[in-house]
Amino acid sequence: MLEGRYRIDAPIARGGMSMVFRGTDTRLDRPVAIKVMDPKFASDPQFLSRFEFEARAVAKLKHPSLVAVYDQGVDGEYPFLIMELVEGGTLRELLRERGPMPPHAVRAVAEPVLRAIGTAHDAGLVHRDIKPENVLISDAGEVKIADFGLVRAVAAANTTSASVILGTAAYLSPEQVTTGTADARSDVYSFGILIFELLTGRVPFTGDNSLSVAYQRVENDVPAPSQFIDGVPAEFDALVAEATSRDPAKRFADANQMAANLQAVAMTLNLPPYRVPAPRDSAEHLSEAFRAPVAAANPVAPPHEPAPPRPVAQPQHTRVVTAQRPRLDEHANPPAPLHNPFVPAETHTRRTGLVWVGIVTALTLLVGIGGWWLGVGRYTAVPPIAGMDSERAVAVLEQAGFETVLRQKASDTIPVGGVVGTDPSAGSRVTKSSTIAVLISNGKPRVPEDIKPGDQISAVNAAIRDMGLQPIDSGEAASTAPKGSLARVEPAPGTVLPMGAQVKVYRSKGSQPVNVPDVRGKTTEEATQALTKAGLTVREVKVQFDKSIEADKAIGTDPAVGTTLQSGDSVTLLVSNAIKVPNVMGQNVGNARAKLQQLGLRVEVKSLTDSDSSLVIGQVPGINTNVEAGSVVSLTALP
Repeated sequence: MLEGRYRIDAPIARGGMSMVFRGTDTRLDRPVAIKVMDPKFASDPQFLSRFEFEARAVAKLKHPSLVAVYDQGVDGEYPFLIMELVEGGTLRELLRERGPMPPHAVRAVAEPVLRAIGTAHDAGLVHRDIKPENVLISDAGEVKIADFGLVRAVAAANTTSASVILGTAAYLSPEQVTTGTADARSDVYSFGILIFELLTGRVPFTGDNSLSVAYQRVENDVPAPSQFIDGVPAEFDALVAEATSRDPAKRFADANQMAANLQAVAMTLNLPPYRVPAPRDSAEHLSEAFRAPVAAANPVAPPHEPAPPRPVAQPQHTRVVTAQRPRLDEHANPPAPLHNPFVPAETHTRRTGLVWVGIVTALTLLVGIGGWWLGVGRYTAVPPIAGMDSERAVAVLEQAGFETVLRQKASDTIPVGGVVGTDPSAGSRVTKSSTIAVLISNGKPRVPEDIKPGDQISAVNAAIRDMGLQPIDSGEAASTAPKGSLARVEPAPGTVLPMGAQVKVYRSKGSQPVNVPDVRGKTTEEATQALTKAGLTVREVKVQFDKSIEADKAIGTDPAVGTTLQSGDSVTLLVSNAIKVPNVMGQNVGNARAKLQQLGLRVEVKSLTDSDSSLVIGQVPGINTNVEAGSVVSLTALP
């Protein structure tokens, strides 16, 4: 049991950093999937903080093709995540059972997953580890994507080596390999590799180890799927080529744009609808028939009895096998050595051995030098420069063999003009003579001032992230901007915020007729909110006198209430500048006069003596009357 609530029933899968179990939420009596992280992360506060943040962010997303996140926590030394249990299997298992897919099946798998990832991209989230193992297919034919944010959480951990490439080597984008950075376009690249594999049954790059596989994509373009299997339409070749461009700027901006392109390809080719089958012999199906035994604590097993089973919920470190070793069959006869009758056996053996030693030595040197150059030799680490002045930082980088360019970056802590760091970050291994951006602090993060209605959502989200803030998709709002583009952001552009603060991004649902709402009597803030909610903007605020409305409250609008406008149109908000006459009865004339004059009113005194010490016994206009600035208040005083 985890936290006394989640019962672990059976193992489903094991990965390098976690295990996935079938389980039951005993409080709600529903089946769940439980991902238990390696215990080494439990004592890492940076991991736990990021783990919680990412879980909260993903839990807010709503899409039928996103695996729902229900809960997260830490029980003892086990950080865990509670998710929707998808009864079916993984895309990897389906590929193993059925092999390459025809275009209509690829579309049926890819389009719903791209739409789901697009929802996350709109909310400012990046998956970073798209691969067949993270695509789930239910027995009902639903296709879902899982494991958002886990790579980012692990990347934040102190227990993760800075030299580790996070993600699965076969699907990493070039920028993830060289700099470790990822955005929506990195997910697009990985998904392009995934579509290549669905069409061909293989990945485009292979090698002896993960490092060589990862670095191949830095130097090579992904080939066309049609080169490996007949019948792949040219439209799918073009889709994969654009998604996997080595230059991120030439890819689809995000998963939504890629999904729209895939939909257009499907319409062009007239692809039929298709229900994706779940794999039959999946790990999830096998787990249904298995329940983890519950063993009492028993450190020593009685004689002649089997030891109690090890609790399944304890993640174990995965042992990596780097190469297969052939197993010798003890019943097999060893092959007889070849013999040339024209050469004496001893001479033949010695000469052959020397030749092979020479060949192996030469190949080893060539492969070693080539591998060193591809994997290490061309690359050097970016030196740390944070805290230096810009001139010193540039000098250090140029001395290390890099080109430099200055770029602005918001910072909560570094004063304006100070060096925040580099992009790629310090310690990243990049090719020698690369251009490194020196990040110069431009002060505290603020909502970008140059974003405006009509801008592309992906560009707005990128600009907000560049300022160290978190864009949040907040749905649609009425606007004159084109449908789907930016309607507005909250807080407004130019607002200074703490690092990592959220900025609400509203998409335009297009211009629509709206009636000007009645805002009379509301505060200025309340009136502005009501007009904004109606789809209108406040062009300016004008003050004028209205004796029935107290100061700083709305009199109305221009155009007036009930007028039909188009969403996105602007109005003038009319606000009262009336002055409420205070009670000065019983005060001396001097104090009463000072109080009234401070409010912008003129004072007349009726008294038998011209003395500021006389007591006020009457005032006109009366107490709490709304009057215009500069109005006369008459005081009657004695003696």
